[in-house]
Amino acid sequence: MRYLSAFVALLLSVPVFAQVPAPAPKQGKPVLLKGATLHVGNGTVVENAVVGFDNGKITYAGPQSGANLSGYEVVDVTGQHIYPGLILPNTNLGLNEIESVRATIDWREVGDLNPNVRSVVAYNTDSDIIPTVRANGVLLSQLVPVGGTVSGSSSILQLDAWNWEDAIVKADEGIHVNWPFMLVQTGGAPNPRLAGMGERREQTINELSLLLKDAAVYKAGKHDNENLKLSSMAGLFDGSKKMYIHANYGKEIIESVNFAKQHGVKDIVVVGARDAIAVADFLKANNISVIYSGVHALPSRAEEDVDMPYKTPYLLHKAGIPFALDYDLSIHGTRNLPFIAGTAAAYGLDKEQALASVSLNAAKILGVDKQVGSVEVGKDATIVVSSGDLLDMRTNNVTHAFIQGRKIDLNHKQKVLYEKFDNKYKAETQQVVN
Repeated sequence: MRYLSAFVALLLSVPVFAQVPAPAPKQGKPVLLKGATLHVGNGTVVENAVVGFDNGKITYAGPQSGANLSGYEVVDVTGQHIYPGLILPNTNLGLNEIESVRATIDWREVGDLNPNVRSVVAYNTDSDIIPTVRANGVLLSQLVPVGGTVSGSSSILQLDAWNWEDAIVKADEGIHVNWPFMLVQTGGAPNPRLAGMGERREQTINELSLLLKDAAVYKAGKHDNENLKLSSMAGLFDGSKKMYIHANYGKEIIESVNFAKQHGVKDIVVVGARDAIAVADFLKANNISVIYSGVHALPSRAEEDVDMPYKTPYLLHKAGIPFALDYDLSIHGTRNLPFIAGTAAAYGLDKEQALASVSLNAAKILGVDKQVGSVEVGKDATIVVSSGDLLDMRTNNVTHAFIQGRKIDLNHKQKVLYEKFDNKYKAETQQVVN
């Protein structure tokens, strides 16, 4: 009993701020943001702009001279910047809390071919990490499973919800395939660890081919009992679902895209794509979009320019390849997504093009651009206000954030810890001065 009492006392002593902020309530009255510079997300910039929204939808976005302010609660954001909420593709945010604690990780299923696995049902809306990501302007994500050859399906989520059902913007929008690596012995003594790798790779591709053939036949027929693995892939053959192929090496990209097209897959996106520029003509000819990983990474090869990862987004834009940026399927640093775009802007991309790579372009690739990705009339009021440049780590300072018109609490655990120790050392310094 003594130990139980001590445990209860410990729980009661935990401060309220240690909890994840409660999701915001539904928008109750029309709101109008006035006086900021509006970055629409499609390349358009409007000075001294007004953005109004009601019932979670944008009702006006444009110059102040054309706005009707009657009936709106006016929020003066003069001198600040309004952006669309940023979109983080290819992430396991909400599936992975502490990598050294297995019980907090739920990002993969047992087995190699799992197209029926739904990542969204394991999404943890109470993650301590999510509020830290929102505070930098990232308000939506693509939740992606990992592991095996076919990992499962991803869903598009908004990052302020009581449960995974409430978080869904678009459920099960794509199937994720990890293309098997091409391993090549380039010289020296034979490496015994590579023995048999070629045969196993060929077997994996054959198994994937058989799965796609079975799924195509299944879709064409009628069945008394549903086969979850095959039915989950039906959308690949009519374009209602995308196939996200995770591949980096140029030959892997070409091989995997040709493989998918031969099996009747209609909508293909390459994820990772470190060698995308090397196969740019192929990607463009086949109308393939790219989710590019690794802007803040080292070059893939010794002979490449040292700044190759930084300037690849500009080169993709110059080549006419639709692309978005991610943070390499990791929760580490996902809050820095806007600064990835900022780096791309410093290495050739126009600032508004860089913004589009984490907003409207990402929405188009993920198939949610009718709802989000830009600040336009009729879309969800998923909006960020920053007192400085959102893509610059020196000036990014999010003062307001709205998801579907709901005003988001921007507090989080790390802010509280910063303020706690900032106040501590300020007080100690003041005592020394006195």
